[in-house]
Amino acid sequence: MNRPVPPVWRSILYVPGNVPKFIDKAHERGADCVLVDLEDSVQPAQKPEARAMLPDTMKKVARGGADVAVRINRPLRLAIPDIEAAVRPGLSALFVTKTEGVQHLRLLDEVVSELERERGMKVGGVGFAAMIEHPRALTELNDIAERGPRVIAMMLGGEDFALETGSVPGDETLELPKRMVAFAAQAHGVSAFGILGTVADYSDPAAYRKSAERARRFGFTGGTCIHPGLVGALNEAFTPTADDVAYARKLIAADEKAAAEGRGSFSVDGKMIDIPVIDRARRLIQRYEAIERRLER
Repeated sequence: MNRPVPPVWRSILYVPGNVPKFIDKAHERGADCVLVDLEDSVQPAQKPEARAMLPDTMKKVARGGADVAVRINRPLRLAIPDIEAAVRPGLSALFVTKTEGVQHLRLLDEVVSELERERGMKVGGVGFAAMIEHPRALTELNDIAERGPRVIAMMLGGEDFALETGSVPGDETLELPKRMVAFAAQAHGVSAFGILGTVADYSDPAAYRKSAERARRFGFTGGTCIHPGLVGALNEAFTPTADDVAYARKLIAADEKAAAEGRGSFSVDGKMIDIPVIDRARRLIQRYEAIERRLER
């Protein structure tokens, strides 16, 4: 299946689609992606206004080099006008709320493809970030990750998921479903976004960073935030450290030396090194270099 390349987004900053004071400063926050929200942060009566603002909003939030995404509503009567307003040059992805299966995504793919053709855009260029927000979608995770059109990322919508399960959103209650979503994404080369907790509490950046660092250790590649003060914490947490990069390069160099000597395994700093360790080191370097290229744009 042809899909857009998964993005290098360490930080995804939500911006309400109808609040100019947040829109005007979003490009200064250092986020890899600015996610213009047409869903929960916009009251029903203001949604038409937020859609009408979208062409100008997208240009404003991209001024600092961030990619632009739009979070759309779930009911089709709202989703279709959201998509018609959002799909235009400069859009990287749609965050599809309450994704429940491949058929849901195929319906939206049909609409997006028509708009891309009409507007002179590359057909298939706009990605989908599938947001899992109901427990019944858990049985569809692998199918969504494997066969969902345009799917470049998956994440759990923690607050809605907690609501639907009658649980209190927090580290303990959300870790299992978030990891389930991540496993499905990872199995099919799709980015997994999120921190292992709730994104609603932005009062403690240090704790937020710890949650993000923990998520990175579980293979998540980026996280979302609703407050610009947390963008830096996400960027730092999801960027390989200088020590990690140096050690990975040391392992790769040792592997190349061992290969030249006809050895398949070897030790570094008293630890036995074999293929999975080297593969992990190469992936870390690839991600680090991808982040560096992004920052140089």
